[in-house]
Amino acid sequence: MKLNTFTPKLKPKRNRLGRGPGSGLGKTSGRGQKGAGSRSGYKRRHTYEGGQFRLFQKLPTRGFSRARFRKALDSINLQQIDVIYNDGETVSLETLKARGLLSGHSYGVKLLAQGETTKKITIELSAYSKAAIEKLDKAGIKYTKI
Repeated sequence: MKLNTFTPKLKPKRNRLGRGPGSGLGKTSGRGQKGAGSRSGYKRRHTYEGGQFRLFQKLPTRGFSRARFRKALDSINLQQIDVIYNDGETVSLETLKARGLLSGHSYGVKLLAQGETTKKITIELSAYSKAAIEKLDKAGIKYTKI
């Protein structure tokens, strides 16, 4: 193999539309006869079935989902609390907002167990993970669910 024997990889030749009947794609340029698809600027909707009732509209909607009405909780870890709070302070929704950990409206805060806390603090939050409860009990920290 020598450098002068290499040839570049050729791209496939693109079909040129509307170049006469001999090209195979002359006259209507592969767009068919009449209708919206033959016009310029046509965008096909992916679910459109030519006026037929669409498949997703024919399928039944089963059951009821409460996902629209879900009130998601914000979360905070033990290690974040350890960094931000000092001994004897209370961790609550208001103090978290005051320290800039929460912004805007909140439906509550859940305490997660990542990290450790060495400080003696009081925690008043909406929810606690099982692992966080175990760590709080082990460390002797008071917590209440509001």
